[in-house]
Parts: sequence; C-alpha cells; structure tokens
Amino acid sequence: MTSLVQSVDWLAIAPPVLTAVVALVVLVADLFVPQERKQLLGWTAIGGLTAALALLLPLRSGDRETFCLTADTRTQACSYTADHFTLVIQLLVLAGALLTALLSLDATRERLPAGEYWFLLLSSAAGAALLPASRDLATLVVALEVASLPAFALVGLKRGDRMSGEAALKFFLSSVTATAVTLLGVSFVYAATGTLHLTEVAQRLDDVPGQLQTLSEAGVALTLVGFAFKTAAVPFHFWVPDTYVGAPLPVAAYLSVVGKAVGFTGLVLVTVVAFPSYADVWGPALAVLAALTMTAGNVAALRQVSTRAWSAVRLLAWSSVAQAGYLLVPIAAAAYSGDDQIGATVAYALMYAVVNLGAFAVVVLVARTHPESRIADHRGLYAASPATALALGFFLLNLAGLPPGIIGLFAKVTVFSAAVDAGLGWLAAIMGVNVVIGLCYYLRWTALLFRAPEGAAGKAPHRAPVPVTLAIVLTAAAGAVLSGYPQFALRFAATTLF
Repeated sequence: MTSLVQSVDWLAIAPPVLTAVVALVVLVADLFVPQERKQLLGWTAIGGLTAALALLLPLRSGDRETFCLTADTRTQACSYTADHFTLVIQLLVLAGALLTALLSLDATRERLPAGEYWFLLLSSAAGAALLPASRDLATLVVALEVASLPAFALVGLKRGDRMSGEAALKFFLSSVTATAVTLLGVSFVYAATGTLHLTEVAQRLDDVPGQLQTLSEAGVALTLVGFAFKTAAVPFHFWVPDTYVGAPLPVAAYLSVVGKAVGFTGLVLVTVVAFPSYADVWGPALAVLAALTMTAGNVAALRQVSTRAWSAVRLLAWSSVAQAGYLLVPIAAAAYSGDDQIGATVAYALMYAVVNLGAFAVVVLVARTHPESRIADHRGLYAASPATALALGFFLLNLAGLPPGIIGLFAKVTVFSAAVDAGLGWLAAIMGVNVVIGLCYYLRWTALLFRAPEGAAGKAPHRAPVPVTLAIVLTAAAGAVLSGYPQFALRFAATTLF
C-alpha cells in the first residue's frame, strides 16, 4: 500500500519559506515599531532576502526533491524540485527583489506605508521563488497567484493617486482573467489525464482516450493562453505601460524583472515539461507570439516622445514588452530542437534582469529632482553626475546589444542562434530587424545623456541615497563582470534545465 505521508526536505524549501517567514515578521513588527523607526522594517526585509540568497549555496548541487509520496524519488513524481533550473531562477528572483528593496527604502520613508509595502514585496518574492521549483500544476498555479496578488496591491499603494489606482485596476483585471483561463485549462488537463504532476501529465497526454482528445487539446491551449497573459505577450500586453507608469518606480522595476521571470518560468514548465507531446501546436504559436511581441514593443518604444511626462518609464515598459518577445524565441525553438534551447532563455533573462534593474535604478535617482520621469530630464546627466550617466549608458547599450555591453550582445546572439538552429530562419530575420529598431531608441536616449544641459535638466541632482547608489553599483558591477566573462552566464545557463 502506498504511503500518503509526504517527505519534506526543509533545506530544499528553505529560500521561499524564509522569505515568507520574514514577511510575517515584518507584518507583525509593524504594529509595534514607532513611525520614526519604520526604516528598520526595510532593513529587516533586506536582511531576510540576503539570507534567502545565502541558502541557495547548500543547494548548488541541484539534486534535491521533496513533497514526494514515497521515499524513492526515482519512481515517484515530486511536487517540489530544487534542480539547477530552479536555483538559477530563484537567484534571479531573490536578487531582483533585494535590489528592489534597496530602491524602495527612500520611498517607504517619504511616501509609501512601510509595513504594508515590505510585507507585500516579500510575499510576492516568496511566491516567485516557489514557482520555478513547482512540478505539479496545483503548486504552479498557487505559486503564480502568491507572486501576483501582492503585486496588485503594490501597484496601487500610492494612496490618493488616481494613476496608481487605475494602474492597479488594469493589472488586477488582466491578471484575474489570466488566472481564470489558466485554471480552466488546468482543470481540463487534469480531467483528461487524471494527474497534476508535470512529468506524469507529459506521459499521459501521449495516450489520451479518443473521447477526451478534444478536452486535452482545449486544456493545453487555455493553459498556454493564461501564461501568455502573465508574460505580457501580444495581444495580452495592453496593461504594461499604464501599470508601470502608475506604480511606484521600484515596483515597476520589480514587475519588469521578477514579474516577467515568473511568467516565463511557468511557461517553460508547462510547455517543455508538461506538454512536449503538443510541441507541434505550441511551437508555431509561440514563434508567432514572439515575432508580434518584439515588433509591437519596439515600435511603441520608438514612438515615445522624450518631452512627454513619464516617457522614460513608458519607454522601459515598451522595451520590456520587446524583450519578452526575445525571451519567447528559445522557448518556441525548443519545440523543434529539444529543451537544450531553454538555456538561451535563462541566459538572456539573467542579462536582462541585471541591466534593466540598473536602468530603473538610475531613473529612480533622477526622479528625485524630476518627478515626471521624462527622457528629456536625463539630458546633460553626464555634466551633473558623470558616474551615473556612464552607468545608465552602459545599461542601455547592454539592452541594445552593443559594446561595451558584451553580455547584451552575447545574449542576443545566443537567442538568434537558437532560432536558426531550430530552423526558424524567418523568426531570426524578424528578430534582426527588431534589434535595429531597438538601437534607434536606446542610442537616442544614450546620446541625450552626454549633450549640453538645457535649463532645469542641467541642474545637479540631490545627493544620491546610499541604498540607491548601492543598487546602481551592484548592477553595474554585475553587468561589467558578465561583459568581461560572458561565458560564465552562457555556460551556467546551458546546464540549468532539469
């Protein structure tokens, strides 16, 4: 008789569990900490995220599984797997949340309610860290919602701000729709296969009875549509620019990196692990979505007017949509040439996370003196703060894929190669055209940094807060290291999948 007692490997689940525990500690402590000492909550959150990152080190072998129905994990599917893929995504998620926390210290002292903010940020990070380890559909959906629900509140946390409330509502409605569609798809898949574990779903979808074939196909399609919402793929991208503009700037940075990592991780798990037998369906669909997404994002970013309010945030928002298109390419390629292509998505995600958070960090700094966050506000930044201007220029060149941002160039070449190796020459050609479009707006912003200052744009910014400076330094250093040794990210990512 099979035992119903599940084994628990506490070390394997330690990173997301510790993050969740610290979230509860911050929530309770907020009741007792006086207003003038609320910054302690922020430093507690930073300490908790740092400790969660440290707990990844004992797991670096990538060979742990837990929540299994039998002790022999070789013969029993498990709900939680701490393999190399999981650890890399958890590193990206927790490090992204840590940098977001550094950017948020100043905002929570001046404008945002500290206790609620730190609780919501840590709760979302805990769900995001749980998701890459999820190996059954129920855990996957729960982790997705734990990561998403606090993010709704974070977006709308600027009390009394109409734009913030509108952004939270748009984000909420789009995400709830995505969740409903995903749950319907998961229920259909479960009805057709009788299991929720991803590996067992993959096996049973190969031999679905004829009368359940239509049900299983509908379930696969609906599940993929739900995750397409989460990744902001066209035509499910409409919420992105308004949400980023209405959210506090650190939250926009968080959504652009951690929120995107959550969506793409879930998409990788359901396509490559659970639905490989339907690769002939989701492969072409994702390839078309990739082409549409990168094109729509780049064209919209190119059309941003530098003097328009919030144009810097809108450009980064549309840029994130375009980057989502690039990230979709290796997943689509995996349908044609195997899951080895997924390493390209992981490598690109690592590069994008580092440089995009760095770009947002500089925007946060400039917004201290120019709260409308226009691209034109960055004109003459080199004259006011040479180091900050050089850092932002480096981040933008990385996103464009130009030297000295070598890691950005290598990441784009890796994604391009994945498309070519999979026989998707037409998609590689579309990607090449979009890279050229991206060069236009990235270089236009970069050139503005070194122009002669004009009026208020030339005024020196206030002294940068230490946490924001630290975030810029950390991202710039990580980008420089990866540019000097890009093989590290590419080789590391190539060994990450399962």
